[in-house]
Amino acid sequence: MIALPLPLVLSLIFGFLALRLALRGRPVPMIAGLLALLSLQAFLNTLALHYGHSAARLAQPITAMAIPALAWLAWKTDGLARPLTLRDALHAIGPLTALALRWQGGLLLELLVPLTYAAYASAIALALHRSGPDLPRTRLGQGGNAHLLWGGIAVALALSALSDFGIALAMAAGQAARVPLIVDVATTALLLGIGTLALAAERLTAPPEEAEATPAPAATEDDHALMARLHDLLETRRLWRDPDLTLSQLARRLQVPAKRLSTAVNRATGDNISRLVNGYRIRAACDALAKGTTATEAMLDAGILTKSNFNREFRRITGQTPTEWQAAHRQA
Repeated sequence: MIALPLPLVLSLIFGFLALRLALRGRPVPMIAGLLALLSLQAFLNTLALHYGHSAARLAQPITAMAIPALAWLAWKTDGLARPLTLRDALHAIGPLTALALRWQGGLLLELLVPLTYAAYASAIALALHRSGPDLPRTRLGQGGNAHLLWGGIAVALALSALSDFGIALAMAAGQAARVPLIVDVATTALLLGIGTLALAAERLTAPPEEAEATPAPAATEDDHALMARLHDLLETRRLWRDPDLTLSQLARRLQVPAKRLSTAVNRATGDNISRLVNGYRIRAACDALAKGTTATEAMLDAGILTKSNFNREFRRITGQTPTEWQAAHRQA
């Protein structure tokens, strides 16, 4: 019976998922690139740890240094919806430094990898804290799920840094014989964690909108004027029926920056735009339920795709479950 090493199985899974994202017919997100890099890293780990391939050992720290950098770029493009710039090329310094140091070896490279992971983990965590409750390309109505997933990626990077320090301590304590097992288990678990969280975050992200020739956004309206325009847009166009509706799309239609719109909603209502949009969706679902529509049909027609989100928001707004509300309000 053929037994495949666990990192090799992980490599095949990530490679398949990356290819699937790339063939979706939409611009390839950075998350697809991150999954492909994780697949390569798991494959190199297999060659180095299980088959003693010397070239794979040389490449391991280089690709390892690229993982946190690509995770940051995925957060920037898929989480914050910001385009890449020439300045982002600076993130290649880490892998290039590892390439230069790899031929010399030594303690410096062993310390550089975990410190880099810790730095990127801190950067993502800080950016999450500053981003506010709504991410521009996250489907509205997801609650804090997107923040939790990207926060999980930051935690996974931080844990990777700790595991690398643990490996260094094991070697310093004369337990070098146990290092391959530690590397196999720790890196496989962390690569699996990063990849799973990244894939889940991608599923909460709507496809990027096509570029439109719109006037430069101007943020000169006060909060209440902007809210009046937003309510008029939602009521007349019924945009809330689109399950892929994002803050970025609403801001584009109103010709204001996404952060300006999010801030106006927060100040005017004391709540975030996800809950405001879900208010429209739940009111539409109530009208449908009162006419005898099933809860599932009302949910989908209102633009909510998951039962858990529908039930949570319905209870938050009405204080009842959809079934309870329909029993009390159904029209003759």
